[in-house]
Amino acid sequence: MSRLSPLPSPDDWTEEEDRLGFFGPGSVTWRIHSDPSYHLGAMGSLMLQALHPVAMDGVARNSTGFKNDWWMRMTRTGQYLETVTFGTRTEARRMAARVRGYHRKLSGVEDTTGRAYRVDDPDLLLWVHSCAVGSILSTARRAGMALSDEEADRYVDEQLAFAHLVGVPLETVPRSVAELDAYFEGIRPSLAATPAAVRGVRDLFLPPMPGWLKVLTPARPLWGSLAGLCFALLPAWARRLYSLPGLALTDAAATAGLRAVRAGLLALPDRAYRSPIVRSGYARVTEASAA
Repeated sequence: MSRLSPLPSPDDWTEEEDRLGFFGPGSVTWRIHSDPSYHLGAMGSLMLQALHPVAMDGVARNSTGFKNDWWMRMTRTGQYLETVTFGTRTEARRMAARVRGYHRKLSGVEDTTGRAYRVDDPDLLLWVHSCAVGSILSTARRAGMALSDEEADRYVDEQLAFAHLVGVPLETVPRSVAELDAYFEGIRPSLAATPAAVRGVRDLFLPPMPGWLKVLTPARPLWGSLAGLCFALLPAWARRLYSLPGLALTDAAATAGLRAVRAGLLALPDRAYRSPIVRSGYARVTEASAA
């Protein structure tokens, strides 16, 4: 695939290609996104995304009632990511079209920069995309997944499908780890922990607990511990921007904690860390292979 080539259109798909989705079981993406470390990487990406003042303003300004709908919105975000990864191509395109339609309606003016924006501005979409790819990949590697440098580059390149579906201009999308690192190096001077960013991260640490979770006494401290681990896994420059007290895990301790969490989850049945969408994707391709 050339750098500027679009994804194939539905008219060019075979039934088998639609069934396999945009990645398929032979992809690095399926390996990483079905691993327990994926969930921690995804949460960490939200903390990283919040450091872009304009992108975070888009979240905060358009999140009226967010506290009351916190778990549902997090669930919808997870379902979008997993459907694009493990669903059919038809399902992925349908879900992405719904997200693009929602984003087109949202706009604002960010106070600290004075910038007027639309949530679907290309540079904002690229920022969100790059944070997800970088956080999920770095978390997977620190968790102990056996990923060569070539496989890491292939993962970044495979994510072009995600970027294309949500509307990121293809010529701007990093296609290797080196390009992704260069992107973050270039954008760092414009990042900041605005009050909205700090509030957003604190919401991740202390989300509203619905009734079904309140009956589980350790639910809140357990969630807080996982959120603290995700924060500790952020790049050092991102942690310095936040300057939040009481989260001074060393990099070595954070990596050890991550590996312990992953090992504990891997010892459980896969339904403990794989959603019905993920399991359905594997079942679909297995049934097709057996047919």
